[in-house]
Amino acid sequence: MEHFDLVVIGSGPAGFSAAMRAIDFGKHVCIVEKAHIGGAGIMNGALTSKTMWQLSQDYAVAATVNRGYRASGLVVDYQAVRKAIMDGAKSKQYQILSQIETYAREHGKTYSLTLKYGHARFLDKNTISISRADDVETISADAFVIATGSRPREYPGIPVDQERILNSDGILNLKNFPARLMIIGSGIIGSEFAAIFSNFKQTEVHLLDRQHKVIPFEDDDVSDFVSKNLEENGVIIHHTANLRTIRKLPESLEVVLDYDDGHSKVIEVDVTLISIGRDPNTEDLGLENLGIEPDSRGYLNINESCGFDPEKCAGNIYAAGDITGVSQLYSVAEIQGRYATKAVYNKIIHPLGYINMPTLMFFKPEVAAVGLNEKILQKRKVAYKVAVYSNSLVNRAIAMRNTNGFIKIIVSDDGEDRILGMRASGPQASAFIVSIAHMMNEKNSIDEILKTIFPHPSLTEGIQECLRVLKNKSIFKPFAFPEFIRLSTWKPETEN
Repeated sequence: MEHFDLVVIGSGPAGFSAAMRAIDFGKHVCIVEKAHIGGAGIMNGALTSKTMWQLSQDYAVAATVNRGYRASGLVVDYQAVRKAIMDGAKSKQYQILSQIETYAREHGKTYSLTLKYGHARFLDKNTISISRADDVETISADAFVIATGSRPREYPGIPVDQERILNSDGILNLKNFPARLMIIGSGIIGSEFAAIFSNFKQTEVHLLDRQHKVIPFEDDDVSDFVSKNLEENGVIIHHTANLRTIRKLPESLEVVLDYDDGHSKVIEVDVTLISIGRDPNTEDLGLENLGIEPDSRGYLNINESCGFDPEKCAGNIYAAGDITGVSQLYSVAEIQGRYATKAVYNKIIHPLGYINMPTLMFFKPEVAAVGLNEKILQKRKVAYKVAVYSNSLVNRAIAMRNTNGFIKIIVSDDGEDRILGMRASGPQASAFIVSIAHMMNEKNSIDEILKTIFPHPSLTEGIQECLRVLKNKSIFKPFAFPEFIRLSTWKPETEN
């Protein structure tokens, strides 16, 4: 039986980062992957969807006619788009494979990286079986990191065939742009695909929103901004509607929607995309042989060290990524994977925190977020001040002829002016959100941040001016531009 210092089950962002951290510590590591290298983070998730989003954005820019030029004969072919997406995904897969081969065990190093394909299942705390189509292998290890990721959630009673009724795993199965597309679910993934297909202008896009707001976990102004831009991009949003059924006809689909006010509607489309969240891959892992029991949603409840209750489970088992239920973000999975391996080898210096991790939402335009929003602060009864500053007043955005966006910063209303959260949208929002995350981690006050001179012309000047608005010393004033600048406060005692 082959033995390793560490076995990582899953090669997605959590698994691969966990394995490489163990290489840093000079260990013999084995990665067991059931499907494709890189997991959903590459082939059916972040990389492919964001590549598709970027291509759609580039197409939308090329198709614009308000910048003094016009592209003639502009055409788009889905198969060519698909090839570009697959080329990007495969390039990352082969980077991973190249690194695995570089550290292959047969090279005779005191540390190594081995890849085995198959379905892993625990036999006991030190042994797993790896099942393949034609054989079963057993290997052992001193420690394990479970990083099996997640899969698209099924809609009860609506089977996915990945031909006309798809989930995010089946998008690249399409042969052409569908003439009519219904997206079931208006969370981040559903709204992202609504932006993508509406950018290409080849598809009539319908978006089913069970509530009255897309991305309902965000503040109403952010949700309204996203919804307005999707609609202006051609997306037809069906608010307060529930999916009753999808009827398959020979040449089309009939989607039956029931609205909260009691009426129903039947909409004919060609393709339906089910996008109602993701479920963890924790089935048939032999967890019962470890004393680990997933919670009611299937997630593995880990402790602060990415491990488990030592009274119920052996101390050599750890978990990271989507299966932990902490977050379904690539960045969270990656940092958890690294942290889990550090915990295995007692290398932890700082506790793992999730408070100020930025998130990105690729709509039109993109939206970046970090920290708390107004809904959460009001629920917690925390007094705050909030300022919103439109990109319409930012010189760089004006120069780019792309002023559709904003900066929104929330600070504590306790005399300390600590940044509690930020939302930003528009060009480069995904790049500069990390600067605010750093400032939040450092607990910088507005006065401390404003000691820094922001470069001109840059989109980050919107941050500078938004902070100045909160101190009542901005160059452009809310009184003069109420449509572009908003300043308000909220206190628990003012709540109705």
